[in-house]
Amino acid sequence: MSKSTKYIFVTGGVASSLGKGIISASLAKLLQARGYSVTIQKLDPYLNIDPGTLNPYEHGECYVTEDGAETDLDLGHYERFLNTPTSQANNVTTGRIYQSVITKERKGEYLGKTVQVIPHITNEIKDHIQILGNTGEYDFVITEIGGTVGDIESLPFIEAIRQLKWENHEEVLFIHLTLIPYLAASEELKTKPTQHSVKTLLEYGVQPDILVCRTEHHLNKEIRTKIARFCNVELEAVIESIDAETIYDVPLLMQEERLDEVVLKHLKMPLNSTADLKKWKEFLYHHKNPVQEVEIGLVGKYVELKDSYKSIAEAFIHAGAANQCKVKLKWISSEDLTVENVEKELRGLQGVLVAPGFGTRGIEGKIEAVKYARENKIPFLGICLGMQCAVIEYARNVLGMEGAHTVEIKPSTPYPVIDIMQEQKSVTDMGGTMRLGAYPCELKEGSNVYKAYGKKEISERHRHRYEFNNSYLEDFEKAGMKATGVNPENNLVEVVEVENHPWFVGVQFHPEYKSTVVNPHPLFLAFVKATIQ
Repeated sequence: MSKSTKYIFVTGGVASSLGKGIISASLAKLLQARGYSVTIQKLDPYLNIDPGTLNPYEHGECYVTEDGAETDLDLGHYERFLNTPTSQANNVTTGRIYQSVITKERKGEYLGKTVQVIPHITNEIKDHIQILGNTGEYDFVITEIGGTVGDIESLPFIEAIRQLKWENHEEVLFIHLTLIPYLAASEELKTKPTQHSVKTLLEYGVQPDILVCRTEHHLNKEIRTKIARFCNVELEAVIESIDAETIYDVPLLMQEERLDEVVLKHLKMPLNSTADLKKWKEFLYHHKNPVQEVEIGLVGKYVELKDSYKSIAEAFIHAGAANQCKVKLKWISSEDLTVENVEKELRGLQGVLVAPGFGTRGIEGKIEAVKYARENKIPFLGICLGMQCAVIEYARNVLGMEGAHTVEIKPSTPYPVIDIMQEQKSVTDMGGTMRLGAYPCELKEGSNVYKAYGKKEISERHRHRYEFNNSYLEDFEKAGMKATGVNPENNLVEVVEVENHPWFVGVQFHPEYKSTVVNPHPLFLAFVKATIQ
């Protein structure tokens, strides 16, 4: 373990979805604002190698990093808060750990030993945890452990971090996030679930140094003292995390609770200066005090679970604040959109975004939404499959190519305007085999995208198997749909725009992955601006 790097582990108890990712990102933001270099990683206890093959209903969106890793959506929070990119090393699943150990066993690397959870799985976990710290780039590596303490799945992770603390006592700190429920009938906050959660951790040999208590009501000194006494932590290490108006309030709330100071004190690190959160506060001010409001329709097939489009929703918050405008999203299920009701659903919207996705469900609804936005001159942004729907719609309704489609959904289409990528034709495995990660793109001067980015050469992240079929490019360009962004290496059409329309852009890449609080994405900025005008 690199002596200069400190390791902070964040576990959760009592209930899942308490916001370990937001607490981890908020602490990281505070440490970063004090001048420290910080990164965050997530350990996920499920057996999938990565979330790429998971249904968004199960797990929310799959977030893609610059280096093409399909990761947990919490990595999106880390990047949005810290404004620094993550990588393959920032998300580790139980599946990847076991895969690695089994591969080594098959190669004979364990020299005839019986391969067991302890020490082989736990050693592998410890090695993965320390990859980022061993680069020497970071003062702090914050590691969020998925799931809830007591889950069978997360036991090897808890054992691995117990060993790390035992081996490097001075370098490791444990934060436990727990729930203090409020019982309305007796009008009191209850600490017993937290006590039980800490007791479970203690059974595994882990004593938390700091308790972050999620609560709907303020914790008075009496309750804090009780928690400190029963859970063996110092009084100042009982941190209140009260329900916040937005996730972006949490770093400031944690600063008020002096979470960063308690952490630095524990790890015997200098406080440096006070945390400089000037830009963060400016963003929050504009986010909470908009001058105007626009309503944009988000058309997708997973709208019942808003986490499926987490990065898009957050990108609108960033772009809205920068435009001093509140972006109100109308979530529209593409499955329910038809020729008959599209006008009723989309009328009065200032903009339409057609979301990414896979498969046949809801695609005709997406195509109807594109047609309505194009014909009624409503600012439009299509992302990935949304861009492909724009191409299909244009082929059918402007070029007269009846039955035009993507071969993903209709292999026998007479007009395969969207085709499978050449390098994808031999692929049989589903996981981690798409075109993934950052690729370059050249923009046409004078186009909407060129104006948005203010430069010719850009790089954006991808996650797809299908592409615009270049054999139809001439027909499209003649009819007024232009390719305004192209990959310089393989001529893949990355951006299409429609002429004689206020703002109509379809992009094959995923701009939402790169939007952060400090750097809102230029495409979302331009789109929101177009909806205001």
